[in-house]
Amino acid sequence: MKFKWEEGATPIDPNEAAGLLPTWVSMQSELNAVEQDNIMKALAWLSSRKRRDVLSEQFLLELHERMFNEVWRWAGKFRRSNKNIGVDWLQIPIALRQMIDDVAFWCGHQSYSWVEIGARYHHRLVAIHCFANGNGRHARLAADELMTANGQNPFSWGAAGGTISLTAPTDARRRYIRALKLADQTDYSELIAFARS
Repeated sequence: MKFKWEEGATPIDPNEAAGLLPTWVSMQSELNAVEQDNIMKALAWLSSRKRRDVLSEQFLLELHERMFNEVWRWAGKFRRSNKNIGVDWLQIPIALRQMIDDVAFWCGHQSYSWVEIGARYHHRLVAIHCFANGNGRHARLAADELMTANGQNPFSWGAAGGTISLTAPTDARRRYIRALKLADQTDYSELIAFARS
């Protein structure tokens, strides 16, 4: 199978590609469809579970596993190679622990508005890039769970009044990638606006 990666996507190396579980997948559109089906099951799991600590490594690993366990053998496991984005793969557990501690502090001390906390949390997860694939989708769901666990509305991620795909090459994806790049420079205004739009 030949993967076609959109701008801002993290390419999967051949070893990671060998972890594809549905052997019949041969086109990017089929991969996108099976991943989306798996994510829908993860959403059902999220809505059925009792709210617990969403700021833990255990939750973040389980969330990724639930999102991709029918598609990738390595679902819910930290990546084991460096990518075009993210911390060195050996530093992932340390960076994740620091991020969780920071976000817990922000929540406990209301260092920022809830919307900004959610946007910063999302950005930090994407910047660490814990997994070989699915980091943006995982970080969006994790941020939504953080918001919900704290009595806030989840984000709409550019889909207010409808649904959109941030995996397809759309204007919404371009705005999202631009907002993440600005957040890399500590300007969260566009990411906050996009998350709420």
